[in-house]
Amino acid sequence: MTQLRQASYATIAMLVALPVLAVAGVALAGFGRQVEPQPLSYIAVCVVAYLIGSISWGYIFVNLTMGEDIRDFGSGRTGMSNILRTSGGKAAAVVFLLDAGKGVLCVVLAKMAIGVGEAEVAAALLALCGHNWPIFLRFRGGRGILPGLGALSVMAPWVALAGGALFLVITLSSRILSLGSIVGTLTVAVLSLALMLLTGHSQLYTLYACVGGAVIIWQHRDNIRRIANGTERRLGIPAVRNR
Repeated sequence: MTQLRQASYATIAMLVALPVLAVAGVALAGFGRQVEPQPLSYIAVCVVAYLIGSISWGYIFVNLTMGEDIRDFGSGRTGMSNILRTSGGKAAAVVFLLDAGKGVLCVVLAKMAIGVGEAEVAAALLALCGHNWPIFLRFRGGRGILPGLGALSVMAPWVALAGGALFLVITLSSRILSLGSIVGTLTVAVLSLALMLLTGHSQLYTLYACVGGAVIIWQHRDNIRRIANGTERRLGIPAVRNR
């Protein structure tokens, strides 16, 4: 059976959607700022952001290389950590860049098409929702760390850097990737709130850090239970088929 024949309908749909979304994004970025933002502009940016977020690179990679559904392994999620356990470090690095890039792309699109903070935050949250609940995969996706971090890196790069640095410290010291993700997410929210109160940091970006962070923490609720009872998976333990 060839790689092409192994591709699921979901993979094919996502790959077909890519050029359509590229054209839509270029059109929005090129013409959106020529007129005053209209409700239709916001709707278009939000729809495109959600669909970009719904492109599940982890699912595509595993489906094309292994002929499998990544959600049948390990945590059942489509994100980088499950790719690391299933396909190794090189594959995880590629998915890391592509998933983070979704968040970057959606915020940049909102900047170019509309140019106001409200649009950036809306696009970032819709990309996050698309990643976690992708329409192409019947709303079963990832946890949102990478698109969330990618979006934040455009809106508040120093806050994103601080959260990412603490993520690395906690993950490498504990060897529990989910613990690093949770602590890093909480750090971003707390730091954003502190900066808003002390330095006038953007209220909109703080809102994103808190709302997006809450969504990400919610998506880690099973990890939190396993961390609490000492059964959370550590780095280096490969994923096994779960169904």
